[in-house]
Amino acid sequence: MLRLRADSFRRSVHSLLRIHNRLQTPSAATRSLASRPRPFCSVPTPPSSTTDSELRKYIGYTILLIGCGAATYYSFPFPENAKHKKAQLFRYAPLPPDLHTVSNWSGTHEVQTHTFLQPESLAELESIVKDCNEKKKKIRPVGSGLSPNGIGLTRAGMVNLALMDGVLDVDKKTRRVRVQAGIRVQQLVDGIKEHGLTLQNFASIREQQIGGIVQVGAHGTGATLPPIDEQVISMKLVTPAKGTIEVSKEKDPELFYLVRCGLGGLGVVAEVTLQCVERQELLEHTYVSNMNDLKRNHKKVVTNNLEENDVDINELSFTELRDKLLSLDPFNKEHVMKINQAEAEYWTKSEGYRVGWSDEILGFDCGGQQWVSEICFPVGTLKKPNMRDLEYIEQLMQLIERENIPAPAPIEQRWTAASKSLMSPAYSSSEDDIFSWVGIIMYLPTTDARQRKEITEEFLHYRKLTQATLWDKYSAYEHWAKIEVPKDKDELAAMQARLRKKYPVDAYNKARRELDPNRILSNNMLEKLFPVTETAL
Repeated sequence: MLRLRADSFRRSVHSLLRIHNRLQTPSAATRSLASRPRPFCSVPTPPSSTTDSELRKYIGYTILLIGCGAATYYSFPFPENAKHKKAQLFRYAPLPPDLHTVSNWSGTHEVQTHTFLQPESLAELESIVKDCNEKKKKIRPVGSGLSPNGIGLTRAGMVNLALMDGVLDVDKKTRRVRVQAGIRVQQLVDGIKEHGLTLQNFASIREQQIGGIVQVGAHGTGATLPPIDEQVISMKLVTPAKGTIEVSKEKDPELFYLVRCGLGGLGVVAEVTLQCVERQELLEHTYVSNMNDLKRNHKKVVTNNLEENDVDINELSFTELRDKLLSLDPFNKEHVMKINQAEAEYWTKSEGYRVGWSDEILGFDCGGQQWVSEICFPVGTLKKPNMRDLEYIEQLMQLIERENIPAPAPIEQRWTAASKSLMSPAYSSSEDDIFSWVGIIMYLPTTDARQRKEITEEFLHYRKLTQATLWDKYSAYEHWAKIEVPKDKDELAAMQARLRKKYPVDAYNKARRELDPNRILSNNMLEKLFPVTETAL
């Protein structure tokens, strides 16, 4: 069955590759002409009686031509020249041995810092936070670096809890698990499966640290399942001003619901207690549908908790093949549409059912490096959905068609229940409210710096159009791990004003002032998104 599906997609791939090769390969006649030797210039060869002065003249012209060519080559900003120059620079000025280069997974954000701390225990973390606060030295908490916008990065200094990754306690009766915040989702799922437990839900990839995935309000899918921060029962937080504190809805509900999705700005999350569920097998149903079918089966779609599986084809995965095809001509809308059609055919051939454990079914391959923007907006209640989720997609597709955007598949749409975390994009005080999350994407399938820059500019244009056309209309707000801070001052002011409409910015800034008065846990992004005003002082 999988071989048939793989062969079907490969035929689509080979068809597209043949088309591209025909466009790129010169004809036989052209090759024949190209193979004939041609003179370098039309200057006649000097006779044997050429004087010494004439010979010197021709030699001088040759040297001048070679010199101009070399100067042009090394001055023109081709990526390979930049690499050559950088290599020469490093040969004479090597990087300091204590300088750490930290980048996010997609390579879209990168910083270099002399301070990258990795404590191995709570006591060591407490000592680091205390010392840095006294010296007013920044240590921004950073997780696995999976956030597309690099929300945890700063050159001033970072602290990472990768070495604090243990399961501390498992209560099978209450199904609650206490873990260190540096543990990755996959580690946690593997660590508690022997107790018959698993996470209620998680995102498509499982390499995030628990502290990071909670702090940015990440989510899975399923209208009855809330974002992941809602699974948090209590947290142990190491703060610069008040030391280690434990927050829960019983002890301090106001602070708890603010800190639970705190963007790493209120304290370093050291330990998390999660409400888990029984480990169970799920039935995955992969199928292809059109908009009319989606409208008829809307409730069934939004409550579906299942994701697609990926399939290896020879040595390349499905997503790797997609990257290679996109890299051929990423700005050609017709080319991108053909790739999208091949992907649709692949999923049509992949229709069917699969039974597996929840931790095997819920994740899937997101593809290679990419730019992504994801928004969240309310779509009614579980009992009475308002269908604005499908309306949004229809208008987004019309925008793509109207503006000739080379938008690759997929446009991801998911649904979750509400979160009580005040800083969550899916915040609501009503438990029956449901939210839709829609992500647009452009892949970065090449290491060529110039092409990556062009793709970035195209994506930012794509994102700007969706924002101007749809966000305010649908009360949509971006996922914290995918929001990008604009460089334009007017655009930044507009973003700050939008955030104030949705979130308790003054309360958040007040908590930052009380728990981290020296802003050692902050970075440039937080300072721009949440500038301190007199109201918050």
